Amino acid sequence: MNPDLANLQPYPFQKLAILKQGITPADKPMISLAMGEPKHPTPRIILDTLKNNLSGLSNYPLTKGSDDLRIAIGDWLTHRFKLPPNSINPATHILPVNGTREALFAFAQAVVDKSKNNPCILMPNPFYQIYEGAALLAGAKPVYQSCTAENNFVPDFDAVSSETWDNCQLIYLCSPGNPTGAVIQEDQIKQLLKLAEKHDFIIASDECYSEIYFDETKPPVGLLEIAAKTGNTDFKRCVVFHSLSKRSNAPGLRSGFVAGDADILEQFLLYRTYHGCAMSPPVQAASIAAWNDEAHVLDNRDQYREKFDAVLKILSPIMNVQKPDAGFYLWADVGMDDETFTREIFEQQNLNVVPGSYLSREVNGVNPGRNRIRMALVAELDECIEAANRIVNYLK
Repeated sequence: MNPDLANLQPYPFQKLAILKQGITPADKPMISLAMGEPKHPTPRIILDTLKNNLSGLSNYPLTKGSDDLRIAIGDWLTHRFKLPPNSINPATHILPVNGTREALFAFAQAVVDKSKNNPCILMPNPFYQIYEGAALLAGAKPVYQSCTAENNFVPDFDAVSSETWDNCQLIYLCSPGNPTGAVIQEDQIKQLLKLAEKHDFIIASDECYSEIYFDETKPPVGLLEIAAKTGNTDFKRCVVFHSLSKRSNAPGLRSGFVAGDADILEQFLLYRTYHGCAMSPPVQAASIAAWNDEAHVLDNRDQYREKFDAVLKILSPIMNVQKPDAGFYLWADVGMDDETFTREIFEQQNLNVVPGSYLSREVNGVNPGRNRIRMALVAELDECIEAANRIVNYLK
């Protein structure tokens, strides 16, 4: 067996199951704010298109996807991030993927050069655990950049040594962040682009939550958007990851894409051809319909706004919790041990949340998730309100 498998840590939900073992919860309907799985209905336009294209199952799909799918993605990218006309070539700058989870993991396997001394991959802390697993199985050292209230929950690039930047082959960004909801700003991305050019590493920007935000006049910026603003219209060293799971409430569709540096994607396509992970034709057709429609995305944001307003009205007076920049998580400071809070609120209120320390790693004796919990406001409005009231009852 690959000895690096022994370096993988249990997934947060495995730890959560162990934490709750032996506990009989209160006699109330269970409410879960633990899993970041959208619960809004998948739009009819996706379901109908999928159903109407089932005959495509009789054909082998191309790993690079259909021309129509890549064109639809390119059009969406150009419009959403105000990219220069024709800067995105659908044939060379875009690859469809079966959900960004598998792509984020596979990308590190394809780009890390283990023959170089001390290869490392930088990532935010707290983080999506796929980044860590990808680094370890690619033979690279994970370097955790703690994101705390003091640095507005985004990585501090000035805190990284020149030696670490020299060893860095890949950095994962997550903006809007999971679990913090923080959005990295334009000047910080420009700083990172300069560092990538100086030290020759790749930026992998996980932008899966980019379409869930609260101010229609201020959508989160994207890596390709800022690269183009700096004159990097070839998107050198830049790759972004997008998904329909959150944007379109279709987590089971397993549909997303990677886009950016054509030279990198050419090699990633080679890797994926051997990986055997082409998107099925019916899913491609449904994805085209989804990327071409914004009405359902606007409705989705409206639903999240309503839930955040209602829940924060209940919770803000009694706990340290703020509205995030974007995304659908609350990253709350509970002022006590996060495992104790999670275990007791499950027992007393039959409510599931995730301890913040399960989503982070200790750096210099400090775990940035300690005494915090992550709550995903993915359920329907009434259920989210009931969950907030249960938290109030527990804290009182």
